[in-house]
This record gives sequence, structure tokens and C-alpha cells, in this order.
Amino acid sequence: MRVVWQLLAVVAVWAISGQCVSAVDGNPWLTLVLGLVTAVLAVLVYGWVVGRTERRPVTELGREGAAGAVGRGVLMGLGLFCAVIANIAFLGDYEVDGLGSVTGAVGLVGFMAAAAATEEVVFRGVLFRIIEERAGTLISLTLTGVLFGLMHLANPEASLWGAIAIAIEAGGMLAAAYAATRNLWVPIGVHFGWNFAAAGIFSTEVSGNDTPKGLLDSTASGSQLVTGGDFGPEASVYAVLFGALLTLAFLWLAHRRGNLVPRRGRRTAQAEAATTVPR
Repeated sequence: MRVVWQLLAVVAVWAISGQCVSAVDGNPWLTLVLGLVTAVLAVLVYGWVVGRTERRPVTELGREGAAGAVGRGVLMGLGLFCAVIANIAFLGDYEVDGLGSVTGAVGLVGFMAAAAATEEVVFRGVLFRIIEERAGTLISLTLTGVLFGLMHLANPEASLWGAIAIAIEAGGMLAAAYAATRNLWVPIGVHFGWNFAAAGIFSTEVSGNDTPKGLLDSTASGSQLVTGGDFGPEASVYAVLFGALLTLAFLWLAHRRGNLVPRRGRRTAQAEAATTVPR
């Protein structure tokens, strides 16, 4: 039952706050404030409901080192998306025409903070973590990654390829980031950094969601395989490639730290073998 209560609590915050942020669409300052409040509320509600239902310290949201973990995640997300844009621009398919909207970028800080926090506590905090306990890290990463990709099919400019790309580069990468660090701060930071770079800095489409313009006035044209088309650069082969590489890097780190969880049946068999006394 714990997964039901946890999902009810965090999805309620996600749904209600999403409606509130949408209601102030067009007012960047209110979007900033409501978005940041939503991000904080999502984290607090997750900590409360997990603490109550599992009766344990919620170490994945520990305060010590939280700011540094979020900061590292943001830098990774920013760097990853900058690499994607650099490769698209190198082929001449992304051009900056001038300055865009500073106030638009301000609003996107709040909007993307809310999206990063709510989606991470739902998908990595509840779903990935609980599935991983029974099915192991790799199966949980695959299942929650697919579910994360499918969720994006509801967006206005969604495409099947876009959903597949999201499942690989985001669903897999963010779950691997959690597995490597065993905290939600890094995935939240990576998620925010990626999304804000996409919309708030480079003014590209985010997951086919009709995203407002950010700091740069830009145009993307050319092959959909390179630019991602109407879905945005997240459907670019560069995003999939770089996201997959970072996923492998996080999984390697998780393996090195002993953080990979095997399937439950296999883990039980290993434990029994370890405790069997040879005759």
C-alpha cells in the first residue's frame, strides 16, 4: 500500500500545482514564484509521505550536501544540452538571430523547477526506487524509462520517436543518476539544467510542449533527425547519443560504488549461497 499512498500524495502536488502554474501562464513573475513553491512543496510532501509510510529517515533527500548535489546536477544538465546544441549548430541547423525575452527566461526558471522536482519525486523517488527493490536496478530503469517516455506522448507536438528518445536519454539517464548517487538532488538538478538550457537559454522546443521563448531569439531548421523537428532537440540523435553515454557513465559509477541492485530472486539466491556452510 505504501506505493499507493506515496503516488497519491506526490501526484496530487504535481496535478494541482500544474493547474496553478498554467493559470498564470503569461505572467513570468507569478510563474517563477509558483514554480519554486511547487518544487519545494513536492520535495517536502515526498519526504513526509515516505517517512510516514516507510518509517525511516528519507536519506535520498538528506539536507547535508543538498545544495552542492543540485548544483552539480544543474551543471551536468546544462553542459549536456549545450553539447547537443553545439553539434546541431555545427551542421548549420541552429542559428541565433539576437536576444529573446529575459522575462520569459525568468518565468521558465519557475516552470522548469516545478517540472523537475515533481517529475523526479514521482518517477525516480517513488516508481524507480520501489520497483528496483523487487526487480533490480536495470529492470526498474527500463520500465520507468519507458513509462517516462510514454508520458510525453500527451504533449501537443508529441511523436513516437520523441517518446522513445525521452525514454532513453532522460528516463534512463535520470534513473541511472539516482542509482549512482542514491539521492534525488542530482537527478532534480540534471533535469532542471537540461530543461532550462533548452527553453530558458536556447529558446528551443521542450518535448513538443509549445514552450515560451527564452534568452535567445533562435531558429532551428534542417533534418528532423538532427534538430528533433517540432518535438525539439530532445528528439535529436545527438541528444539520444549523449544521454545514453551519460546513462552508461552513471551505471558504471553505480556499479563501482556497489549501488546496483540485482533482481530479488537472484539476490536471495546469492545470500543463501553466501550463508551455506560447506560440508
